[in-house]
Amino acid sequence: MELNLKKEGTYTYDAVSLGEIMLRLDPGEGRIRTARSFRAWEGGGEYNVVRGLRKCFGLKTATITAFADNEVGRLMEDFICQGGVDTSLIKWMKTDGIGRTCRNGINFTERGFGIRGAVGCSDRANTAISKATAEDFDFDYIFGTLGVRWLHTGGIYAALSEEASRTVVEAIKTAKKYGTIVSYDLNYRPSMWSAIGGKAKAQEVNKEIAKYVDVMIGNEEDFTACLGFEIEGNDENLKELNLDGYKKMLNEAVKTYPNWKVVATTLRTVKTATVNDWKAMCYADGEIYMSKSYDNLEILDRVGGGDSFASGLVYGLMTTQDPQVAVNYGAAHGALAMTTPGDTSMASKKEVEAIMGGAGARVQR
Repeated sequence: MELNLKKEGTYTYDAVSLGEIMLRLDPGEGRIRTARSFRAWEGGGEYNVVRGLRKCFGLKTATITAFADNEVGRLMEDFICQGGVDTSLIKWMKTDGIGRTCRNGINFTERGFGIRGAVGCSDRANTAISKATAEDFDFDYIFGTLGVRWLHTGGIYAALSEEASRTVVEAIKTAKKYGTIVSYDLNYRPSMWSAIGGKAKAQEVNKEIAKYVDVMIGNEEDFTACLGFEIEGNDENLKELNLDGYKKMLNEAVKTYPNWKVVATTLRTVKTATVNDWKAMCYADGEIYMSKSYDNLEILDRVGGGDSFASGLVYGLMTTQDPQVAVNYGAAHGALAMTTPGDTSMASKKEVEAIMGGAGARVQR
C-alpha cells in the first residue's frame, strides 16, 4: 500500500474537511425532554476528524462549510477557532432573520447511561451548507493554489440535499485533479437519505463518489446500503462481524474500485450505553489488520467516537503509511474520545500513544 502524499512545501493544509457543522446542545447527565439548561458545543461528522488532527495530532487543518451569517453562525466560528481549525474557507450566507432562506443546524444530544441508550434529535433542514453549491467554494483555488494533502468528507453531508450530493462529487473530483488524498466515511443514515430518494439515491451518489476515494471508511451496513455489496454469512442476529465474509466482500469491492488503497471500520459490541467492547480493523493489499481490543470500555459520551477513530487512522496513514500502526492510532484515539463529553476529542497525542502502548488509568502526577 502506498499513498502518494504531497511533498513538504507544496501545500498549505495537511487536511481539510467538507461537511456540516452543527451547534450541539447537551443536557449533561439529564434528558433532553426535561432539561432546563444545555451546554453548547460544535460538532459534525466530517469536521470532527480535522479538529482531532489539529488539536490532538498537531496538523494544520481547515474546514469547508457554510453558515448563516448571524449570531449563532458567529458562535460556531468561535468554537471552531478555539479548536485551532482554520475558518478562512467558510462560506457566509445571508439569511432573512428567521431561517427561511438558510439557517444553522442544531443537534440536541443526550449521552445515555446503562440501559438507557444515547438519543439524538437533529434540527438541520434548510441549513446554509445544505443549500450551498459547488460554485460557492473555489475548489480549484483550495486544492490547486493553496494545496491540500488530505480531504475528508462523508455520507452524512452528501445526504443533506441533492445540492450537497453534487458538491461532494465536485469537491472530490477537483481534489483528485490536484493530487489530494481523499478519505470518505459512508456513515449511512436512512432517515437523511429518505427525503432525496432513499437507498436508491444513496447508492447512485456513493457509487459515483467511490470512484475517487483513496481511503474508504464504513461498516458492513454501510457497504450494503450505500454500495450494494453483501457479506456472506452475516445477518442481523450475529453479534460479531463475519471477518471471512467481510474480507471476501472487500476483495470484490477493490476489484470494482481499484482506487481504494485502504478500507477501515470500527467494531463495537454494545453491552450497555456506558460499557462497550471496542476495536477496529483496517484492510490494505488484501490483508486485514486488527487493532488492540478495548473490552468493557467505559464510555461517557459515545458520539464522535467513530470520527476520532477516523482522525487517528488518517494521522497514522499520513505519517507512517503502515495500516497496522494507523488502525492502532485510530482505535486508541476513538476510545479516549468517548471518555470525555462532546463530539470532539480532548485527547493528546502523548495520551493516545500511551494507550496504544498499554498504559493504564493510574493517576498521573
